[in-house]
Amino acid sequence: MSYYESKDVRKFGKISDWQKTLGDKFFSWYGEVFKSSALSAKEKSIIALAVSHAVQCPYCIDAYTEDALKKGYTEEQMMEAVHVAGAIRGGATMVHGVQMMNKAQKLSM
Repeated sequence: MSYYESKDVRKFGKISDWQKTLGDKFFSWYGEVFKSSALSAKEKSIIALAVSHAVQCPYCIDAYTEDALKKGYTEEQMMEAVHVAGAIRGGATMVHGVQMMNKAQKLSM
């Protein structure tokens, strides 16, 4: 058994059960975010897939893998999006090395 159960993603809508007002507001906003506007719903799907990997949400990864496939993305395009997320996440780690370098230089003076 895994800590994350894939079937639990289907329970997402139940978050309103314990706090209806806020849950309803969240889902209203969430629905608006994923509608086509300046970005198409298809473009938003691949962004969501990449972000899902960056924030490491297994439920989101499952949901947006399925969504991206339904919207016509290829496996190669999806993996490339994951690589973009990995590069940004890795770069964010490495750029913080500058903070370490600055601190070390100050302490060495």
